[in-house]
Amino acid sequence: MSENDGGAREVFFEFTALGGAVKVVAIDAATGIEVSVMGPVRASEADLKRLALQKLKARLTRNV
Repeated sequence: MSENDGGAREVFFEFTALGGAVKVVAIDAATGIEVSVMGPVRASEADLKRLALQKLKARLTRNV
């Protein structure tokens, strides 16, 4: 979940390990807009989620 314009938005995260990296996809449930980021497998799940969520928020702001 994230805060956007004062309301809660539902966000789905998908993690896929690719060798020494992890691909994280963040999907906004309301719009279906998705973004992806890559990070090292040693990065924490929370850090990768935060990065993907920041990118998703930026993308949603651009589309409004």
